[in-house]
Amino acid sequence: MKDVLFVTGGAGFIGANFVLDWLATKNTPVINLDCLTYAGNMENLASVHNDPNHIFVQGSITDAELVNQLFNRYQPSAVVNFAAESHVDRSIHAPEEFIQTNIVGTFRLLDAARGYWSKLNDAHKTQFKFLHVSTDEVYGSLKKEDPAFREDKRYEPNSPYSASKAASDHLVRAYHHTYGLPVLTTNCSNNYGPYQFPEKLIPLIIVNALAGNILPVYGDGQQIRDWLYVGDHCAGIRCVLERGVVGETYNIGGWNEMANLDIVHTICDLLDEARPREEGKSYREQISFVTDRPGHDRRYAIDASKIERELGWKPKETFATGIRKTILWYLENAEWIDNVQSGVYRDWLITNYAERDE
Repeated sequence: MKDVLFVTGGAGFIGANFVLDWLATKNTPVINLDCLTYAGNMENLASVHNDPNHIFVQGSITDAELVNQLFNRYQPSAVVNFAAESHVDRSIHAPEEFIQTNIVGTFRLLDAARGYWSKLNDAHKTQFKFLHVSTDEVYGSLKKEDPAFREDKRYEPNSPYSASKAASDHLVRAYHHTYGLPVLTTNCSNNYGPYQFPEKLIPLIIVNALAGNILPVYGDGQQIRDWLYVGDHCAGIRCVLERGVVGETYNIGGWNEMANLDIVHTICDLLDEARPREEGKSYREQISFVTDRPGHDRRYAIDASKIERELGWKPKETFATGIRKTILWYLENAEWIDNVQSGVYRDWLITNYAERDE
């Protein structure tokens, strides 16, 4: 076994931010496996294109032969699994892709890791870690008065996406309890920040606002989420990988509960300051309320007390500081936005939002 990190899904939003942060602070080679679907983008990794510590492999975690080859060739000391289909709306339209990647893919990755780990000597077995990155959506929906999700909250997934992630979490737990594989699981709240594909709320609103398009808000816009700046999330994952107790789950949250409509208003107001419309009107005038998504969870909230109490991690960014950084990044990276908005993505927006207009 070598001092090598095996990252899956490392060209996506959170994965790419993690890889970039890791390579900026560590002298450990990273094997980055990503199948480069619509959300995986090599432009996210342009700054490490010539970094000898970054070894990119195009492929899927569902490809058992490839995954086994990578374990045997590079002999990693740890795995961080970001690879997943992650957009709820897409899971409603096409759930099978989520079953294949999130459940079958996680199973094949776990099984390859078990086969590799079982052949290590005792010292290396103790050092090896398999960290699985999951979501708060596996816990279901909260009422306004309910306490935030803790790690012992019962799983109640409400969408094909969250159900597939719940299944993957259970597989990770089972591989630890059945085979002894040294696993860690993190469940995070809604991420935002640089390189996020513009189908998720915050980048969608920024991109649509700048393009003069409608700003679609589901239902009454009062769905509440906890928002976590992606740089804080990456730091939390590194903390769990370094100091987490094998077999444990750690919730990573931003302590920033906000309603979707308040998020949209905040973005509009900040864009009014940073990039005023030529006619002097507010971006708020572009807001359009559309039919809510089926089974839309009303509230998510992460209680991140355990990771702070046991491992000493807490987020550095407030929503006010994080959203300003995010908007500035999108304003400064118009070329990245243009390049990710392919015809396929435009077709998707039409499919998802056209029939919701009210």
